[in-house]
Amino acid sequence: MTEKPIIFADENEEEMKYPIGIQTFKNIREDDFAYVDKTAHIFRLASEGKCFFLSRPRRFGKSLLLSTLKSYFQGKKEMFEGLAISKLEKEWKQYPVLHIDLNTALYTTPEALTGLIGMFLSEWEKEFSIKKEGEDISTRFRNVIANAARQSPEGKVVILIDEYDKPLLEAIGNPELQEEYRKILKAFYSNIKSCDEYIRFAMLTGVTKFSHLSIFSGLNNLIDISMLPQYADICGFSERELHQYFDERVGEIATANGFTKEQCYERLKQEYDGYHFFPGSPGIYNPFSLLNVLGFGVFKHYWFATGTPNFLVEVIKKCDYPLDRLTTEQKSAADLDAIDAMYSDPIPLFFQSGYLTITGFNPEFSTYLLDFPNREVEQGFVRFMSVYYHGGNRNGVFNIVNFVESVRNGDPEQFMTILQSFYADGDYQLTGKLEVYFQNSLLVLFKLMGFYVQMERHTSKGRMDVTLQTKDYIYILELKVDKSAEEALQQIEEKQYAAPFASDPRKLFKIGVCFSSEERSITEWKVES
Repeated sequence: MTEKPIIFADENEEEMKYPIGIQTFKNIREDDFAYVDKTAHIFRLASEGKCFFLSRPRRFGKSLLLSTLKSYFQGKKEMFEGLAISKLEKEWKQYPVLHIDLNTALYTTPEALTGLIGMFLSEWEKEFSIKKEGEDISTRFRNVIANAARQSPEGKVVILIDEYDKPLLEAIGNPELQEEYRKILKAFYSNIKSCDEYIRFAMLTGVTKFSHLSIFSGLNNLIDISMLPQYADICGFSERELHQYFDERVGEIATANGFTKEQCYERLKQEYDGYHFFPGSPGIYNPFSLLNVLGFGVFKHYWFATGTPNFLVEVIKKCDYPLDRLTTEQKSAADLDAIDAMYSDPIPLFFQSGYLTITGFNPEFSTYLLDFPNREVEQGFVRFMSVYYHGGNRNGVFNIVNFVESVRNGDPEQFMTILQSFYADGDYQLTGKLEVYFQNSLLVLFKLMGFYVQMERHTSKGRMDVTLQTKDYIYILELKVDKSAEEALQQIEEKQYAAPFASDPRKLFKIGVCFSSEERSITEWKVES
């Protein structure tokens, strides 16, 4: 392979190609796709340790990272010409690489899991002429590692496991099946520790860290680099890389969309930047969304459009968690590291899945501040939750335009009438606390409409259920389940919820709302101003 620029068009001015959905380093390099150089990180990993773990959200470049590691440890020097590692690596030793991708199957039974792993084992047994030892996949894996290592000049092998947690994530909501997967995977992965003498390098990647399932309890030789500052940009693109590699393309997109280049950079930052895997680390762009924008020149929510993972849906179904707390609670590193209590506290799962990111650090209590990383994730999450909390309602008799205009124009009777029709048109199969359900559904709906809304706003005498503010109006809503609207309105008066807005020139409306647990809808309301 002749040396050429890493990602720019060649001397014939051919159009740059973007590797959208391509996760194989070999294909990217041989077919001249854009590639942002991460090989200095790979050299550091290979030089500084042996066994690593990395957690990153889906479609964030984990598979490409492992594919690049595979080519590196296979000694394919020609593929790295022009990249940083070509000046760092002098020996280019070759090792047998045992690469497993667990993202390639659906796991409905334990046999599906053992069958897929057995397929990889059979391929290696054939490749290295190794006699199969029984049917147990853990024993076979140990045998493959030892015998493949003996055939290597260095006496070592490399183990790469992509999406190690896919079977466990698919079994969320089915504890019996998840326990079966845990037993299988713990025994299988334990070979990374017991076969240490044969291993030159090992890396596991995934979305989450299942510490409560004891998958890692025996793997104390794994170095978790997920929240280490020196590896914050090992996947995804930094601001510097966006300017270094794609500046010309950003200029073209700006012109096509009627922006200045600076405005285009700002739009890209708002939509796709903002992932932080360590306090104070540079923001990281979602690579999947960014490559799609660069390739097509169209601003869309690409990452979210690929679908919300089933495991997240299962947790939301069983969780009575007030959504307004997602971006207000502080969590320790230990909290974020595991998803033990996901059904009572989904924040660690949201963080590990990429729906929340680190935005600050409280040094006094050693806690992290969290928020949505960017506009794509926040708006996509709100839209998803709107469909979930509002059942199959696809507007039906709910008139979005009239609803927004009535809120903006200070007509609470009109927007409450429209809101009532919206709930009446839904199909609700949710379980859990009704108060939390109704608060969450209103929060999501108002945010979807672009309004500034607060839930459970604290005062000196209590907490307001819902506070909705526009340029000209303030609405205080008190929600009661199976009680009267009069009782709700009376609480607003007794608790003096309007007091914080006494000097505010905007007109204030107090609204008592009654929800019916039987009808799962608004049955009455009362307004005072």
